[in-house]
Amino acid sequence: MGSHPHTPATPAGQEGLDAILARPAEALVALDFDGTLADIVPDPDQARAHPGAVEALAELAPQVASVAVITGRPAGVAVRYGGFAGVAGLDHLVVLGQYGAERWDAATGTVQTPAPPPGVAAARADLPGVLDRFDSWQGTWTEDKGRALAVHTRRAADPQAAFDALRGPLGELAARHGLIVEPGRMVLELRPPGMDKGVALTEYVREIGARSVLYAGDDLGDLAAYAAVEKLRGDEADPVPGLLVCSGSAEVRELAEHADLLVPGPGAVVEFLQSLARRLAAGTG
Repeated sequence: MGSHPHTPATPAGQEGLDAILARPAEALVALDFDGTLADIVPDPDQARAHPGAVEALAELAPQVASVAVITGRPAGVAVRYGGFAGVAGLDHLVVLGQYGAERWDAATGTVQTPAPPPGVAAARADLPGVLDRFDSWQGTWTEDKGRALAVHTRRAADPQAAFDALRGPLGELAARHGLIVEPGRMVLELRPPGMDKGVALTEYVREIGARSVLYAGDDLGDLAAYAAVEKLRGDEADPVPGLLVCSGSAEVRELAEHADLLVPGPGAVVEFLQSLARRLAAGTG
């Protein structure tokens, strides 16, 4: 086991992987989308699942309790960009979009979407005026997610300067309308409080009765899911072993520091999923 290329660096991570390999029918494999299953690109509308990702998930999914994609994107957008619909083997795939506020089930092919909170509409109306007051906003791009608004600075002349300049004003805008700001990799997202990837992951673990969980992510928004896994596996009364995988580590050190296994980006995530599927199919640890 120790010589395997995908060996976790922590005892807790190794315990999580061992549990998945020993009892895959009770395991949940949960993954972020952007930066984990899809490469980060300057224009988020051009993001697509990494080559081989859907095939790897389709190979893995029939062997585990469930595969879930947990993303800040609208569920329907993630399904389209991921190419997840109508794929053999992905019958039980679930996409929890908007941090779990939306849900797409492969079994029905439909998205469950609650009404957007009123604060988002108010912030949407005020956002252009806030951006226009700052010289550094040129080159930024606003993504309207329905239940959230994301301001991307990756295409600005100085992405970090734009990010730093806008963080305070966007925080003030969010607070005025009962929202929070979630920082990410050159993106600031305004969204309602109370729902995050950790809440979504924990609720889904309980729903399906998972006895082990793998979570892979790449950004600050994934820290909540990491914390949820750490809480699940630290529960003295009913521990659920878990494995935390970090996709890339250059931009988000906080995530890498909490991970059990580091892999260098979506291509390596796909390789890891393929390897896990093969090990399960062979019945080997």
